[in-house]
Amino acid sequence: MAITAITGARVFDGEQVIGMRTVVLDGAGIAAVGGPVPPGATVVDAAGGTLLPGLIDSHVHTDSDGLRLALRFGITTELEMMGHWTPEERAAIAGDDVADLRSAGMGITPPGGHPSEYGPPADAFPDGPPPGFSFPFCSTPAEAATMIGQQLAEGYDYVKVMIEDGTVVGHPGLTVISDDVLTAAVREAHRHGKLAIAHATTIDGARRAVRAGIDGLAHMWADGPAAPDIVADIARAGTFVTPTLTVLSSATGHPGSRFAADERVSSRLSPQWLDALRGSMNVYPQGNLDDALGAVAALQAAAVDILAGTDVSSPDPAFGGMAHGASVHHELQLLVTAGLTPVQALRAATATPARRFGLTDRGRITPGARADLVLVDGDPTTTIADTLSIRAVWRRGARQAPA
Repeated sequence: MAITAITGARVFDGEQVIGMRTVVLDGAGIAAVGGPVPPGATVVDAAGGTLLPGLIDSHVHTDSDGLRLALRFGITTELEMMGHWTPEERAAIAGDDVADLRSAGMGITPPGGHPSEYGPPADAFPDGPPPGFSFPFCSTPAEAATMIGQQLAEGYDYVKVMIEDGTVVGHPGLTVISDDVLTAAVREAHRHGKLAIAHATTIDGARRAVRAGIDGLAHMWADGPAAPDIVADIARAGTFVTPTLTVLSSATGHPGSRFAADERVSSRLSPQWLDALRGSMNVYPQGNLDDALGAVAALQAAAVDILAGTDVSSPDPAFGGMAHGASVHHELQLLVTAGLTPVQALRAATATPARRFGLTDRGRITPGARADLVLVDGDPTTTIADTLSIRAVWRRGARQAPA
């Protein structure tokens, strides 16, 4: 197998800066961090740059094009929080020209619950939804257990539960999951050894999720500032939080035009994606983004694990303000705005999500890990916007063509 030695770069190993080391790739893996250049190795001179683990977006809704675009921005893994993938579709994205994928499959939601407002009504299929239909509803604990068992048997990786009344997203008056179904879904996920993750965009929804034993919150709540009791409960429970500040910024009416104006962003996007990124959803204009930023700061101070995620989906203008890959870099900037240090923000897109999702082969630059790497110019451990100065990306040791 081909051996590559990356020399002269400052190395952030996923947890900390370890200084200037030679990183040796042997095929798809990292063979050494430090030491001499092996005889016959292809040498990549990375002087003036910083080598990072491949970045992880911990909240997406994606397809093969989204995975390809993500990799262009150095995101080597996307964690999908709701979507239907057949085994054939999963097999078709196994190459090294797209980001890797993990998926929750479809979320646990009641009839009339989020996100059914985006599709046919609950009574559209009186004989039951066809196979693969995107909104399989759960009214009882038994139905939730059955659905979870079926999805995990199909190869999905964790469980998503929807707690949404339409106050922040969707439409007011949505049917909300009951406590018995919520608790049953969490219990069933844990029985199978899988994580349970909650969509909750209100403080009340977050409280219900934590009480039910949820492993992670897929959003920061948007309906108020951090209450000390919920922060303490989250910290005590060991629940992780993926704030998705990018989507909250968009939902509260902040367009992504300033971020999209960065040539390092615009040069890598199609006109359609660039138009989407410049927009905003503006579905919750009464929300206060500063409240969400303050809540992130409170959670960080309480030693809660923060994960970088964007909730990016398609270039539909209705979901404007985000783009696959690019928005992870925007999320990192927003996390720093919220009070995280650049190193803490980088952990949120590397080692922390890898640890929380059991992805033991990535998120770190260490011998034996996958050779998922991003080389950037500058020093994002002090200036977070330098993550966008991408010089090279490797996915399982395969160097990607320049964007």
